[in-house]
Amino acid sequence: QVQLVESGGGLVQAGGSLRLSCAASARTFSYYAMGWFRQAPEKEREFVAAISMSGGNTNHADSVKGRFTISRDNAKNTVYLQMNSLKPDDTAVYYCAASSRGTVRVGALYEYWGQGTQVTVSS
Repeated sequence: QVQLVESGGGLVQAGGSLRLSCAASARTFSYYAMGWFRQAPEKEREFVAAISMSGGNTNHADSVKGRFTISRDNAKNTVYLQMNSLKPDDTAVYYCAASSRGTVRVGALYEYWGQGTQVTVSS
C-alpha cells in the first residue's frame, strides 16, 4: 500500500511558477514509476508527466513540454513537478500517482493516487 500526499498548489499569475510535491508513505517508493495528472472542471483527467523508478527516464505531455519538469528524490520518497511559464489553461486539480507498469500515460495503469492539489492560474 502506498499513500500519496500532494502539496504546493495555489493561486499564481500567468507567467509565474509553482513547484508541486508528492510525498509517499511507503519505503517501496523507489519500486514505482510516478506520474502527475490533472483534471480541470468539466474536463477529462489528462496525463502531465511521468518518471521512472530511478529517475533516469521522463515523459512529458506535449502541452507542458519545455515548461514543466518532473523529478524525484528516492531518499525523501518524494516526486516533484516544477511548473514554469504557467498559463490559465493549466488551472486544474493536480494528482500524483504510482505505477508498477513504468512511465505510462494511461491513468488506469496507476495503482495508487493522491487526493490532489488545486492549481489556479489567473490571467
